[in-house]
Amino acid sequence: MAEAPPRVSQHEGRPLLAVFSATFFVRFAFGITVAVLASYISGTSSTISQETVGVVGIIAALSPVGEFSTVLFSGAAADRYGRFPVLFLGIGAAAVIFVLVALTRDPVLLAIANLGYGVASGAILASSLAIVADYSDVGERGFEMGRFDAMNLSGWIAGFAFGLAVRAAVGNPSLGVAFLIGSTILAAGLGFSALLLRGQPVKRGSSAYSFAAVASQVFRRNVLLVTLPWLAIYMLIGTALVFFGSAATGVGIPIVVLAAIIAVGGLLLVVTQPLFGRLSDRFGRMRLMATGATGFVLVMIFASLIVAYGPAVPLLVGVGASVVVALMYGPAALAALTDLSLAVGRATTMAIYSLTISVGMLAGLLASSQLYSHLGNLGLYIFFGGLAVALSVLTFARFAELRDRGSDRPTIPAR
Repeated sequence: MAEAPPRVSQHEGRPLLAVFSATFFVRFAFGITVAVLASYISGTSSTISQETVGVVGIIAALSPVGEFSTVLFSGAAADRYGRFPVLFLGIGAAAVIFVLVALTRDPVLLAIANLGYGVASGAILASSLAIVADYSDVGERGFEMGRFDAMNLSGWIAGFAFGLAVRAAVGNPSLGVAFLIGSTILAAGLGFSALLLRGQPVKRGSSAYSFAAVASQVFRRNVLLVTLPWLAIYMLIGTALVFFGSAATGVGIPIVVLAAIIAVGGLLLVVTQPLFGRLSDRFGRMRLMATGATGFVLVMIFASLIVAYGPAVPLLVGVGASVVVALMYGPAALAALTDLSLAVGRATTMAIYSLTISVGMLAGLLASSQLYSHLGNLGLYIFFGGLAVALSVLTFARFAELRDRGSDRPTIPAR
């Protein structure tokens, strides 16, 4: 008999709905601005020269710098003072920053704004993940993290597609409107989530919170082996988000077609992420994580072939199929990290995930842009190959760590 989906009480459901809604609005707004950032900085909506790539990479990389340098403190604040105050403060700050970005194309000011945007982004992510963990039981944690990931990734992709459409519609001189649209969406998300929480009891912070005590737990070997693979994954994702639009148009894919493909992919995420999370609850976190890691390796293999031979249909199909497999990683890994966290320091633990992915985006942007600037396509092959090797090694290390504990099962028994 098929297992019934988890039942969530109204008390638990409203905070979860609030954070899922906020997540989609936030990522949609962020996706819009990421889609136009490279063009906004460089002043061109077509291909970007090798000389300009380095400047774009440095400015874009300052967002993850702001995130990884402050996210542990954001997580600590969420544990001490409450998740939703930190979440809403981060969303409001991001909305203001987007307005400021729309008013200037000065590289120095854009760099400062992007740094502040990273601080806000870290606060949003750490507090959001802690909320999902707080309101999900251990047996349904993969499912709830899958729902969070669905909102997170579909928001990113739908916003990215919308941003590409805006870039095509308004032309480069008027690209500042994309940031104003993003700010409006952030404000709408903040208002809608606050309305959902009106009159609802929510979990508060803990006055007994100790940063030193929690930090000693979040840097354990088993926690790091769950989070470190995200370093390699986000080195790839960060590079793709910033340069994908320009690279695709550079090899002849029309921007309207590209936007439509990305939007369809976003709809697919809504279906697959909760499903993959449910599978991790049933069959084990590590099984899904290993399968997802394999998918990411295949993505990089097909990406290298596209760089070498162009966007042939079989290669594009291979990328699409590999991406679907790769999407198994997210819900399982987030649920595994939550399984390893302590309730009193959960936001700080989830901040380790945010720190890892922001460092990955920084390292990926710098490495890929500089390798391509100096070595051309050879630099991209080196970049993809290095990430594939790193992700494979970390996955095998996680298997070994579980075997040393006498089990190849997830952090909780698979049902």
